[in-house]
Amino acid sequence: MTLSPLDDYPIHQAPEVMRHVATSDRNFYDRYYFNVHPCSDDLMLIIGMGQYPNLGVTDAYALLRRGPLHRVVRASRELGLDRMDTTVGPFRVEVLEGLRRLRVTLDDNEHGLAFDLTWEGSIPAQLEPPHYVRWQERVMFDSRRLAQTGRWSGHLTVDGERIEVTPDRWWGSRDRSWGIRPVGEPEPPGIQVRNAGTFYWLYTPIQFADHSVLAIIQEDEKGRRVLEEAVRVWPQEGRDPEYLGRPEYHPVYAEGTRDVVDATIAFGPPGGKPFEIRATPILPVHMMLGTGYGLEPDWKHGMYQGPEPKVQGIAYDARNPDDAARMWGMIDAVARYEYVDGGGPTAETTGYGLYEYWALGPHPSFPD
Repeated sequence: MTLSPLDDYPIHQAPEVMRHVATSDRNFYDRYYFNVHPCSDDLMLIIGMGQYPNLGVTDAYALLRRGPLHRVVRASRELGLDRMDTTVGPFRVEVLEGLRRLRVTLDDNEHGLAFDLTWEGSIPAQLEPPHYVRWQERVMFDSRRLAQTGRWSGHLTVDGERIEVTPDRWWGSRDRSWGIRPVGEPEPPGIQVRNAGTFYWLYTPIQFADHSVLAIIQEDEKGRRVLEEAVRVWPQEGRDPEYLGRPEYHPVYAEGTRDVVDATIAFGPPGGKPFEIRATPILPVHMMLGTGYGLEPDWKHGMYQGPEPKVQGIAYDARNPDDAARMWGMIDAVARYEYVDGGGPTAETTGYGLYEYWALGPHPSFPD
C-alpha cells in the first residue's frame, strides 16, 4: 500500500489510502462531463475525463460535432498513485473554484482539435437523487451526480481556425458523477444475457437567461420510474430550488425510428400552476461513437490501453453512409426550449441546453 499527496488532507472516508476507494467493485468510476455550444446548431463540443481506481486507468475524450463532421480526440494512461493529477496526455481539468469555476484544456495536437476553456456556473451546483439500478443479480448503477448550467470563455481551434468563446452566447452544462456503472473490458455476461436491456432515458439541463430547469426521467421495460427529478433553480445563493413535481415526457419520433423530432415535458409543481416546456433538438451528437461509451470493442471507458500513454484521433462524416450507419445509441443534442404559451416564471421564455435521450429496448411507448 502506497501513500499519495492526497493522503495529507483530512478527507479520508474509509480506513484506506485515498487512491483506494471503499468498494472493491471493478466498475467504480469518478468522472467529469462538460458540453459547450453557442446556443445554435453551429457546433457542439463534449468533453469528458474519468478515473477508474480499481482498474488503474484514467482516460479523457473530446467530441466535436460541426455540420456533418464528427471528430473525437481521446487519450488514456495508467492512473498511477496521484489521483489529484487530472492530466491525460494533452487533456487537463483544473478546479479553479470548487463548484463554481473550472478550466478544461486540450493542448495542440496532430488531430485538428484543441481548446482552452473556462467554465463559470450560472446556478449553484445541484446534487441529483441517487441512481440505483439492479439487473438480475448485478448492480449496474449505484452512483451520485452533481449538475450545473453555466457559461464558457476562452477559445477552441478546429483545423487551424481559432474560434473565440465568450459567455454572452457560449452556454452549456456539466456534471460530476461517481460510483458504479459499467466500465472497462466486458465482463462475462452470465445470467445477464436474459436481461432485455431497456434504457429509456431523458436528461435535460435547460438554461434560460435568469434561471434553469433540471429534469431527469428513466423508466424500465414496464414504464416504471427508476429515476426522476424536476427542479427550477435560480442563480441567487441561498434561494432554494423549486420542486416541479413529477415530470411527464411526450416525445415525437421521426417515422420508423426512435429519433426525437420534438418533445413536450410537462411539470406540475405542488401548489403551483402546471406548465409545459417544448424541446426542439437542433444538433444531434452521437455520444457512443469514438468516446468510450460502448460501441468500439477496443476503446471503452476504463479499458487498459497498455503501459504507455495513448492518444488517438478519429473522424467521421455523417454524409458517408458507412459512417452514418455507426451513429446510433445515446444522443446528446443541443436543443431550443420554450415555455408553452409563455408560461414561464419571468419574461424569458426561450432557453437552450442539453437534450440527452436514449430509447433502447422494450418500453410501453413502443408496443411493437
